Amino acid sequence: MVKKTEGMNMGNAVGIEYGLPIASEAEALAGLLARVFSSRDPPAYAVGITAGEFEAFARLLCPKAVTDELTIVVRRADTHELVGVMLNEDCASPMPEGIERLSRKFDPILDILGQLSAEYWGDRPAGPGESIHLFLLGVAEEHSGKGMAQQLVAESLKFGAARGFRRAVTEATNKVSQHVFRKLGFRDSIDTHFP
Repeated sequence: MVKKTEGMNMGNAVGIEYGLPIASEAEALAGLLARVFSSRDPPAYAVGITAGEFEAFARLLCPKAVTDELTIVVRRADTHELVGVMLNEDCASPMPEGIERLSRKFDPILDILGQLSAEYWGDRPAGPGESIHLFLLGVAEEHSGKGMAQQLVAESLKFGAARGFRRAVTEATNKVSQHVFRKLGFRDSIDTHFP
């Protein structure tokens, strides 16, 4: 079963479909993020985070990603296999419960993200429903280079705007995601944008 987004043109191409994740896909979503980030994300790679360790992190995020209905996924139309994701959250969302049980390898990454957030928001943190955080962008290796990452971000921006968010915030940690976000109007560092 595939959950379609209401009132949105998700730009489906032949053989793939974009939509919202469903509860039964939470484990597959965590596995996809683990494979992508443990092998291609410079901070995760630099501190030696394994696929299993990243999957433990993603498992903390994925149930909320499904229930919040802010995350966009791309699936193969024939098998419904998840091949890409733009995991999004409300910037006002707290860190998930259980984060303290993760591998200590996450500490420097979470510290950097915390510092960036403090620098960006200063004394006025985002209120609920104000800003969408484009958090984890990943496309399976065998599907990379086909424009899925850019489409996932573009659809996330449209979907966030339609849900009432006034700005989007991201941290792009590798050259591919930096290119994708810049192409869609984001400036260096943490930034805001809606088309």
